[in-house]
Parts: sequence; structure tokens; C-alpha cells
Amino acid sequence: MNRTLRACNRFGMGATVGDPALADPRSWLLGQVRSDAAALDDASLPTASVVGAANRALIEAQRSRDEGAIRVAREEIRGIARAEGGAALRARVTSTAPFAERLVAFWSNHFCVSVPAKPPIAALAGLYERQVIRPHVFGRFEDMVLASARHPAMLVYLDNAVSIGPHSAAARGLARRGRERGLNENYARELLELHTLGVDGGYAQEDVEALARILTGWTVTGFGFADRLARGRDRRGSGANDNTVAFAYQDVLHEPGDKTLLGVKYGEAGEEEGRRAIADLCRHPSTARFLATKLVRHFVADEPPPEAVDRIVSRWTETDGDLAEVSRGLIDLDEAWMPEYRKFRAPQDWLTAMLRAVGARDVPEPIGRLLQQLRQPLWAPSSPKGYADTKSEWADPDSLLNRAELARSAAGRLSSAALARSSPGDRRTSRIDPERFLEIVDVSNSDPLVTLLADGSIAADERTALVFGGPAFQWR
Repeated sequence: MNRTLRACNRFGMGATVGDPALADPRSWLLGQVRSDAAALDDASLPTASVVGAANRALIEAQRSRDEGAIRVAREEIRGIARAEGGAALRARVTSTAPFAERLVAFWSNHFCVSVPAKPPIAALAGLYERQVIRPHVFGRFEDMVLASARHPAMLVYLDNAVSIGPHSAAARGLARRGRERGLNENYARELLELHTLGVDGGYAQEDVEALARILTGWTVTGFGFADRLARGRDRRGSGANDNTVAFAYQDVLHEPGDKTLLGVKYGEAGEEEGRRAIADLCRHPSTARFLATKLVRHFVADEPPPEAVDRIVSRWTETDGDLAEVSRGLIDLDEAWMPEYRKFRAPQDWLTAMLRAVGARDVPEPIGRLLQQLRQPLWAPSSPKGYADTKSEWADPDSLLNRAELARSAAGRLSSAALARSSPGDRRTSRIDPERFLEIVDVSNSDPLVTLLADGSIAADERTALVFGGPAFQWR
């Protein structure tokens, strides 16, 4: 087994033609476990205020039914989404800390939001990944969960922003006006089922309801509904004013009284109830096992070896969910380096690996369309579960044929050194010799691919397509 390729492909985002073998692949990976490894140069990306202004402009245009203003606002949001998506994918392709980028992709999918689900998410999804995922990839799991729980993207996506305690001041005010808005359990359910304990984590429907009540009042400003729900009342609580898209705690929406979650009583404490509940969920034994299983599934095999899961559970528990230590534990798993365990590349992985293979310094403009074609557009899963992480989801005949056709159509551009690592002022005109792609796939000398790539009677682009569309490149 080629340990350099295993480090680059299994833990990273893909190997690159011409890169030297790693003297110590394990140390190379461990060196990426640092607090700034996932930082993104976001100086040119939209700020939170720009994102908020764009969403507010669309809301106001829709209220006034101004079709021209609606078109302008939607184009502004599409521009934000393109910039954010391009930056995120560029980081995957060009990062010198690809293990960190793989973890960004993993956690972003775990705590996913979905652009098609609600219009505001298009402008918020990239900001969400930058503010929630990247700063905490090697931090404490509890901090990442709390950041997600307080982010406008998640609060809007799973409707906690409009959840009202049935006995809250806001509910009483609405009832007097003959209107009813009540408790929304969507976020509470997914926080338990998908983000922390897991579906078999030992909770019941009454725990979902209790957590939903605990989290009432966790809303957002900038969309108008928090202001309307609290209008005419003293809006006690923390958060920004309603001119900024941001987290806000509104006490008038909060369900009063004690709540009991998983047998633990939470006395009435407003916003602090939610913080305490999240901390307890993150430290629950079911959370450690659920997340350990999911991580081992991602880094080892679709059927996670139980012994490997147990070791990550121990690391998680011993370090209280310190994701830097958990990540080091993944690197230390013997199973992650064994050739008998392998992972099928999901479409985003496959496309990223092709671009990394040739040393691309940017992502092609149609990458969003290509990911759509491959059924895995960025930040757009069909449910809060995120995208599947198993071969069965991505290896059906139609998907494999789609990859082969895309590899064939892109082969010429991919093998051109103009796409490769040369700087804009120093572009070479030569092409990458197809035989050199053997540097990035872990095949034996007897593999038919070796003979095919050496066959000069086959056009270079066809041989390149055989690499990227062929069996070996589908795995990491």
C-alpha cells in the first residue's frame, strides 16, 4: 500500500501529479491539526451586513410586489451564492491543509443547511460554513453545536426562528388578536436525531417537545418576523437589532416554566436553558458513539469496524469532544491505513480530486452545473440528514456512466498544463503525460490501467479519461 496516496486520498482531498512522496504521511496529517488550518481568506467575500442587506432587499421587494426589484434582489443573492460557493470549492482544490478541508466538508454536511429549502439560505449558506464550521473544526464539538444552534441559517432552515412557546407572552398576545402560532419542533428533533444523540440515542417524543420549549426565543433579526411577534412588548433579551441578520434571544417568545429533557430538570432561565441543554447533549454517551461511528464510516469504511469506533468513542469521551484530539485519533486508526478498507468517492470528492490531480489553482466556472449534473450540488441536500456517505448512494450505473462521460469531455482541459500549477504569468504549453496519472492512483503494476496508459496508439485525452472515469479513481 502506498501510504502517501492513502494520506492524500483517504484523509485529504486527492493527490497531485508531480508532488513528491511524503517522508512521513502520518506526521504530514498531524501537522494540519492546528486551529488556523481551515481558515479561509474571506476578505473579498460578502460580510454579514451585505448578506443581511441582500435578504432584506428581497423581502421588501416581495412585500411591495415590485417584479423589477425582485429580479435585482435575486440576482444579488445569486451573486453572493456564487462567490461563497466558489471560495469554498477553491479551498478544497488548492488548500495545503487538505485534511482540514475534508473535515470542513464532513462537518458542514453533518450540520447541513440547504439552499433550495428556503430562499434566505442561498445568501446565508456560505457565511454559515465560514462562521460555524471552519472556526471549530479543531475546536470543541460543543462550541460547534452552539454556533450552529445560534446561526440565522440554521434557525431559519429548521424553523426555530418562528417557534413560539404556547404559554409565552407572544402567544398570549397573538391569541387576543385571534391568531395562533405555536411550537415548532423541527430543529429540536434534528438536534437530537442528527446532530447529537442519533436516532437510536435513547430519546422520546416528549424529549423533542421539551427541547423545542427550551429553545423557544432563539430567533433571528433581519427578517421582520421576530420584530412583528414581539411588537408592542418589551423585547427583553440578547441579540442585534432587527436591521441585521443575526441571532437574537427574544424572551417574549420563550416558554415559561421548568422543562425536563432526558430526565434532567431545567429550571426557568431563559436563553441559558438552551445553552445548558446543548452542553448536556454534547456530553451524552450516545453522542460520542453516534459521532464516532459517523467519523469512522467517513474515514474507514461504509461498515465501520467496531474496534475502530470504540477507539474513537474513547478518545471523544476522554477529551470531552475535543475535535483536534478526535482528529488525531482518526489518523492513528490502523484500519484507516489498511488496503482492505476503502471509500467510494462522492461526486464532490471525485470532482475535487480531478482538479487536485492536475494541480489546478482555481475551479472552472461551470463547477456548480457539473455538481448539479452529478446529483451533489454544494449546500443543497434534500433533507437535514445531509448527503449520504456510502457507495450505494453514488455507484449506480447511471451515475458511473455520467462520471465517465464527464471525464471524457473534460480530459483535454484537465491534462493541459495551463490548468495546472503554473502561475498566470508562467503558463506552460505542454500537457501532462497520461502515464503520470499513475502517480495518483493506487494500482499494482499488473493492473490493466498501466498498460492502457502506456499505449501511445490511444489518444492522450482518451487515456486521461480512462484514469478519471476508471474504477481506481472512484475510490479513496
